[in-house]
Amino acid sequence: MPFSTSLTNHFLIAMPGLQDPNFARTVTYVCEHTEQGAMGIVINRPLEVTLGELFAQLDIAGVQPGLGETPVYQGGPVQTDRGFVLHTAGPAFDSTLNITPDISVTTSRDVLEAIASGEGPEQTLIALGYAGWGSGQLEQEMSANAWLNGPASGDIIFRLDPSARWMAAAQLLGVDLNLLSGEAGHA
Repeated sequence: MPFSTSLTNHFLIAMPGLQDPNFARTVTYVCEHTEQGAMGIVINRPLEVTLGELFAQLDIAGVQPGLGETPVYQGGPVQTDRGFVLHTAGPAFDSTLNITPDISVTTSRDVLEAIASGEGPEQTLIALGYAGWGSGQLEQEMSANAWLNGPASGDIIFRLDPSARWMAAAQLLGVDLNLLSGEAGHA
């Protein structure tokens, strides 16, 4: 089957029946989706780690007031010791993937230094780890009804309270997750 539909810049919204503890009730922003697989960042799982703690661990000094309590997110179960910064358009960094003209993901330390000094992108979501799928794996999960998908919204990623993101992402599609059962129906 030829690869036809990329889900890059889409949300993957976990269906209520998805029991995998890594993804139950999550919204994942898909950063890249090709024939080789997919990569995304879970945007609604804040960790108990703050940006201030992360900066201290990385010896990043000169942190602007008010940034220290910003939550860091569990971006997914792969490479949980590696940082990924979803951000709005702004200055260029050493290792940035431009997903759209408005949203990028950066994995280099220079973005964290820019954020700490107040010179980073206007809006950011800092995550540890990412969600990854091998070739055809995401398509298989989609056909098994594990996920809803639809176009992403920067407002949901960067502005909405994390606890509201799962429902809000589904509501963009006109879906009320409260009305969906976690059980498959059989006639």
